[in-house]
Parts: sequence; structure tokens; C-alpha cells
Amino acid sequence: MRNPLLEVTPVIPGSLSRLHELSANLLFSWHRPIRALFEDLDPELWKQTHGNPRLMLRTLGQETLDRHAQDEAYQARYRRALQTLDHYMQGAPADAQQPLVAYFCAEYGFHESVPIYSGGLGVLAGDYCKAASDERANFVAVGLLYEQGYFTQTVDNDGVQHAEYRTHDPRDLPVEPVRDAGGGWLTISLRVASREVRARLWKAQVGRVAVYLLDTDTPENAPSDRVITTRLYGGDESTRVRQEMILGIGGVRALRELGVQPAVWHLNEGHAAFLILELLREHLAQGLPFGAALEAVAAACVFTTHTPVAAGHDAFGPELIVQHYADFIRELDLPVERFLELARAPAVPGLFNMTRLALNGTRHVNGVSRVHGAVSARLCSDQWPEVRPDENPVGWVTNGVHVPTFLHQRWMEFFDRELGGEWRERLRDEQFWRGLERVSDERYWATAQDVKARMLASVRERLQREYQRKGASPAQLRHVTRFIDPERPEILTLGFARRFATYKRATLLMRDRARLARLMNNADRPMLLLLAGKAHPADEPGKHVLREIRQLMMSEEFSGRIVFLEDYDLQLARSLVSGVDVWLNNPIAPLEASGTSGIKAAINGRLNLSILDGWWAEGWVGDNGWGIPPAQVSDPERRDLLEAELILSALEEEVLPLYYDRGAGEVPRAWVARSKRAMASVIPRFNMRRVLFDYTQGLYQPAAAQYRRLAADGYTGARTLAQWKERVRSAWPGVKLELLTDAARELPRGERLRLRVAASLNGLTPADVCVEFRARRLLPEADAAPPPLSSYQQPPRDGLWRAALQATDESEGAGALVFALDVEPPECGQFRTEVRIYPYHELLTHPHELGLMKWL
Repeated sequence: MRNPLLEVTPVIPGSLSRLHELSANLLFSWHRPIRALFEDLDPELWKQTHGNPRLMLRTLGQETLDRHAQDEAYQARYRRALQTLDHYMQGAPADAQQPLVAYFCAEYGFHESVPIYSGGLGVLAGDYCKAASDERANFVAVGLLYEQGYFTQTVDNDGVQHAEYRTHDPRDLPVEPVRDAGGGWLTISLRVASREVRARLWKAQVGRVAVYLLDTDTPENAPSDRVITTRLYGGDESTRVRQEMILGIGGVRALRELGVQPAVWHLNEGHAAFLILELLREHLAQGLPFGAALEAVAAACVFTTHTPVAAGHDAFGPELIVQHYADFIRELDLPVERFLELARAPAVPGLFNMTRLALNGTRHVNGVSRVHGAVSARLCSDQWPEVRPDENPVGWVTNGVHVPTFLHQRWMEFFDRELGGEWRERLRDEQFWRGLERVSDERYWATAQDVKARMLASVRERLQREYQRKGASPAQLRHVTRFIDPERPEILTLGFARRFATYKRATLLMRDRARLARLMNNADRPMLLLLAGKAHPADEPGKHVLREIRQLMMSEEFSGRIVFLEDYDLQLARSLVSGVDVWLNNPIAPLEASGTSGIKAAINGRLNLSILDGWWAEGWVGDNGWGIPPAQVSDPERRDLLEAELILSALEEEVLPLYYDRGAGEVPRAWVARSKRAMASVIPRFNMRRVLFDYTQGLYQPAAAQYRRLAADGYTGARTLAQWKERVRSAWPGVKLELLTDAARELPRGERLRLRVAASLNGLTPADVCVEFRARRLLPEADAAPPPLSSYQQPPRDGLWRAALQATDESEGAGALVFALDVEPPECGQFRTEVRIYPYHELLTHPHELGLMKWL
């Protein structure tokens, strides 16, 4: 017989009866006073439950609750928390004029007590939901509720990572079963590998936003299906396919059962791409031809890719897909080959590629930074084979963070005093944040050091629990923590914490071990380096990096100077980004899609020392941290040596002198000025409210409008567009351009530019194409840099102009039509010019979505 758990739960006093309600809304994850209500009930139990309000309320001592029920100060705080919750939830409803967005993601990082996330993708999704709540967006989210979530990490003295999966009782999580009209648990079903699989529906309330989570651990399912949602990113390929079916197909069906009718479907990474198939099934069931159904579905879907390498995209063998989708394919009444073509990448035609399914099933595609947008455009360029990557449909919206979640409470209080409480509503106002320059250096530095001291205290406590658990002696603990002193926070402290994938190069600074040791052990200007991160259990190279770091920290020259912290989670992340002096990030460029940990550090006034990749390539403005340009060499070994040298030189020649130069007083004024600049430049440009605004304006509203256009009058637009595309694709191989009269090579200002071309259209009409003249200014050199933060709704680029050639009544041999240009150039200069032809239709979402283009 197994040893069952027995819980003796306290009775919540009537005067504290709404504590359950406060614990059930994830508003507590970004509202510190609400969270503090639970922590202060029993600080030690709070730590033991990993900051879990629900579990605390079930395991608190009765006398503790009774005592706080009589405590007038606690009661006053409790009432203020309820007022905050009620005011927040009763604010103006979502704007019904905005399109309802359904956001799908495989993981969500709301808070460490809800372990259904592994890293950056999940934390970003959690932050996005919080921003949607703050902005009263018309928004709903869908994901999976994992019984064990991601693993808990321990690392032994040899640096070997051990992954432990712990089963989480749903009662411990801020989720509730979703009930149907009769009070029963709402479930959905789908056919998976010729079996009926049921999924239960849960609801997490994230402020004003509902997040619906599905799990398959229900008695109606076969044992092999009950474990589909056990582990995040766990199991074999079959498990991954089934998880993604539950997320994509099951998620759509769950929203339909709830009566939710989204106008826009946002796929946050390719894991959710199966939702396209379910939407396609729905539209085919309405009697639409396949092409028209696909056009309608794609118009309403937005796809965000976070992966900068092809190997990171999920791809499955076609046999596995057919095995799992046999019943679904029959219901679609599609040939198997046509079904598989929906996800076939030209470079790897033998696999069912989830990114390709997303690209075929959406018309709105973006990366997550300016660099990543360009990388993704190149990576996916064979989707649009005749269009240059910089003109294909892949755009970008650069990531941000949810400021209330990651800004330390002491900084919030500081802003309240120095800037006024309005700062919370002016997160996007760059002029407002320049006011930090006028704040007293002394008060600013005192706050920064207070936050740092709290971080150091938290790190010491975390290490103490780790060493006690491992049976280490007090002397060993003292040796490791001798420089982690919250009473003396003067040592320059560096932080590096992220997933231990090899491209992130956690050991880059160790390439010159002697120089690093000399810098860290300088008696006058010492350094401390705190590291944390997990390697995926299947990532052997990543685990090797971890072993290297652990062994290094045990060596004599780095003992106590380099400290690794186990089990990196959101609690540790919040502490480190708020408290270290310098945040390191040294990925192999351009493999960092965005990265947001550095943003979290910067909003807390911490300085980034990072490779110019991802968000930092847009965030660095010269005086808000240090930007390290990627070495332009092809040899990886030489690249690593050069970039390690650049970072170490920056530390030795700039960072350390700036930090330790205190002048006549105790405040390093030049450091403070740079720290203020980090806050003032990053907060308004990289907060999640700005990100949500850019998605709404650049992607959601256009997607909803485009779907309405195609769906009007019984999907007339979708039918028309699909038929037109079929006709164009058939004719395009025979389309040709020929120059008849070249433009003059030199024109005085005021004269007109004229040229004539002949276009063989192979049965197409002039209305089916655009023949375009394009000029890019070489001298004076045009600024070719694309815009920061978002590629959508940008003004015309300076130094780039274009003009359409008009069809004439003339024709050339073999029936070619003559197109002519007669235009006055808008400016003087030297220009690189070209003439090209591409398909055109007023119903296209993007002018180049067909990927067809020919040049003279």
C-alpha cells in the first residue's frame, strides 16, 4: 500500500474569507501587495511552498490565520488588496470594436507556482497575457495544463544535472474546472490515431484575461492517452504530435464549446499550427472549395516564429502524421498527399514541418526582433522563391517584458516618490522617462544598492537551502558565499541566467581563464559572477556546459567568485535581473531570436554587456550599457576567442573603472548616469504594452479586416482569390519581361523619366500584374537600416521610391503587351534601378504572398 497524503486544512476566518479569491487570480503574480499578504502569513511556509498562495491556504496553521484575522494592520492591508482586485476587475470592459484575439501557446510562465513553462517562450506568453489584461484587450488564451510541467533541476558536485519531474495537484494551482450548463466538467473530444481522446477544460484567470488549459488525464481515456499532457516537451515524437493536436485542434473546439468566436487566431510558435487544420475543417464543412477555405483561414491567422535555426522547427515523419490523422483526413475528404503538402518544406520534402504548416495557413507572419525578422525571412525564403527575403511577408515585432512583473518593488516605490504614480500609465512615453535624469543620484544609488542587497540575501538563502539539502558542511557554505554579502554590496556583480543551449555560450568568458581569474580576484576592483540555467534533459552538449561551469566554480581561483544557482525559475529570475550590476548575454549571432532577460535587467537600471543580437541590437544606444559587435569571421573557434576578448576588454577597460570610480563621495556618478539611461531608454520602448499595441495595429486589426473582406457574401472574396491564384500559378512560368526603351542614364532635375517594356503575360491580363520601376539611392547614401521595434505601418523609406508602369494599347511580337513609365523623379541623387513584374490582386493580404516575381 502506498503512503497516502492526509491534509488537515484550516478554516478561513470570515474576516479573511476572500483570501481564496485573491489566490485564484494571477493578478497576484504582478501585484506585490497582494502577494505579500500571503507571504507575511508565514514567511517560512511561503518559501517551502515556492510562493504558492493556494497551497499555503490549505496548509497554514489555524492559529496563524486566527491571529491575522485579529490583526488590524493586516486587516487594513487585506481590505486594500480587495479594493485593488475589485477596482481592477470592474474597470471598463474590453473594447468590443477591437477584434477578439485567441492566443495559442504550448507554455505559459505566469509565476513560479504555476510550473507550465520551461523558459523564454512561456515567460513571454505569460507577460503578453498580463499586458492584454492591463490594456483591457479583447483577448483569450489557450494552452495545456501539464501534470508534471517542466523538470526540477539539481546539480551534483561533478556538475551532473539531475532532472526530477514532480506531479502537481491541480488544487495547488490557480485554475478551476470549466463547467457546462448542467454543472458537469466541460470536455472536448477528437480522434487521435483512430481513438477517441477526451480533454478536460480548466480556466486560469490572469487579471481580466481568461486562459483556458486542456489536459487529458481523465478516466475516459486509454492509459496511453491520459499521459499526453503529463510533461511539457516530454516524451517521444508521437507524444509531441498528440500534445500539439490537443493544443491546436482541441483548443479550437474548446473555444467553440464555450461559445467564444475569435476574429483572429494567433499562433505563438509552430506548436499550435494544427489549429489551422481544424479551422480548415470547419470552413470545408460549410461547403467551401479547398482553396477558398484555406484563403479564408489564412486571412484570420497570425503566426509568430521564435526560432532562428531550421533545426528548431518541429518536423515529423509523414507516416506518423497519417497514423494520427487518418480519421481527420477522411473527414476533410482530401487526398493524403494534398494533406501532407500543407506542411512540406521545399528543402526537406520528406517531413511534415509545423512551421511550413503555419506559413501555408497564415498570411501574417513575424519574427520577434529586427535581427530575427531578417533571419526568419531568409530561413523561410523558399516559401516565396522569387522574392528577395527583405521583401517577403515575414515582418517583426520586437519583444518586450511586463514591467509590473519584473520591476522590483523598491523601484516602484521610488518611481511613486520621484515621478508620481502616473508612471504606470505612461510606460510608452519616452519623454516622461527622461525625467529620471533629474532625479537625485544619491537617492537613486541608495535604491539600487538596497535592491542589490536584497538580491544577495535571497541568493545566500537559496544556497543555504541547497547545501543543507546536500549535506554540505557550514564551512563549505561559508566558503562559497563569502563574497555574497548583503551587508557589503559593493563588489561588482555580474549575472548570466538562461537556458543552457550551446549557442548561448555560457562559458565564453572562460576561454581566457587566466585573464578572467585576474579580473575577478583583483583586490581593489573584484568581481562576482552568478550563473543559473537548465539544459534540456536530452541536450547532452548543454549538460556538458553545465558540468564545465560547476567544475570551474570549485577550482581555487574561482571558488566563491563564480557561483552557480540551481533550478532557475521565475522567482530566481526576478531576483537576479533586479539585483546584479551587469547582465551578460553572449550568444552566437544571429541565433538569439530576441532574449528578454536583458530587458528585465535594464528596466531595473542594470547594465547590459551583451553581443549585439536580438533585442539588444535595437536597445543599445551607446550610453545605456555596452554593445559587443559580432566578430565577422567564419571560423567558430576564432569567433569565440575574438568575442571573449572583446567582452573581457570591455570589463577591464570600461565596466570596472566606471563602477569603482566613486570620486569624492560614495556614489559612482558616471555609473548612475548610465544606469538611469538604461531605464529611460528601455522602459518606454521594450515594455509589453508597446508590444501589444504593435501586434494590434500591425497584425490583429489587418487580419480581422482581411477575413471580413474574404468572408463577405458567402466567402465570395475567398473563392475569387483562390481561383485567381490558381490561374496565376498556372500561367506564371510563361510570363516574361523585355526592355524596349531604356531610361536615360542621366536626367536634369525637373525632367521626366521614361521607359517602355514588353510583358508576355501568357494569358493573364494587365490587371493581374504589377510592372514596377524601383530605385534605391546610392549617393547621397540612403539609410538602409530597417525600422526598430516593428516593421508594420511604417512610413515610406527615405531614398527608396517606386512607380508602376501603365499598360498601353501597344503590343509587340507574339502578343506581348507594352507597359510604359513617365514620371518625374522625386529627388536628386545616384540610384540603383530595376524593373520587375509580380502578380497583383486587390484581395491579397501581402503584395508578394504568392512568392512570384521576375526582373528585367
